[in-house]
Amino acid sequence: MTAQHPERVLPAAVLWDMDGTIIDTEPIWQQSQVELTDRYGAEWTHEDGLSLVGSGLERSGEILRDRGVDMEVEEIVLWMTDYVTQRLQGGELPWRPGARELVEELHDRGIPTALVTMSRRTMALVTADALGARGFRVVVAGDDVDRPKPHPDAYLAAAAQLGVDPTACVAIEDSATGVASAVASGAVTVAVEHIVPLSEISGGDVHLTTLADVDVDRLVELTSPALAARTETASR
Repeated sequence: MTAQHPERVLPAAVLWDMDGTIIDTEPIWQQSQVELTDRYGAEWTHEDGLSLVGSGLERSGEILRDRGVDMEVEEIVLWMTDYVTQRLQGGELPWRPGARELVEELHDRGIPTALVTMSRRTMALVTADALGARGFRVVVAGDDVDRPKPHPDAYLAAAAQLGVDPTACVAIEDSATGVASAVASGAVTVAVEHIVPLSEISGGDVHLTTLADVDVDRLVELTSPALAARTETASR
């Protein structure tokens, strides 16, 4: 007897997190925190840095201020953003394995993509511009929404700007906070573990350790069951 193959469902769009998912900026963010806390003699550990992965920049600024960085929250956010942006502009972007290739292949196959990040728009555009015409149709950054991840606002905004239903989209994330945001939006969520472990989180439809071997056909294979289930639920 021939095995039954699951229905092949193409996503209406693929919504991408940036830091840690497309480019490996997390070590640079953490170095910015170390240098800033050192400047003010504040105590800061590697674990403290890991606890901020995926968080909105305002929350990071509030925590750094509480730890002894004598600056306003917005000043902290701008200082860290400038620090990371300058390092990205100074050389080749630190692409995560398979990410750039998958974004470009999605474009070539006619599947729209959006960049959904809690970083400021000025920094997000560095990544978007590097991909050029084969990159993102929409960029939603942290300063474009009122509520940061884990709220779904940024993903909902990206889907709305693309003119698609978020439940017909696939979101790709690398942090528990980001996964929670994508799940809350209704998108089929692919969690790709990087700096912080995701093995114990309850959210997400697909869990991966890398995108290195994931092309469009593999992504569709992985996400079709969840996309089909959402379509069936919506039609009831």
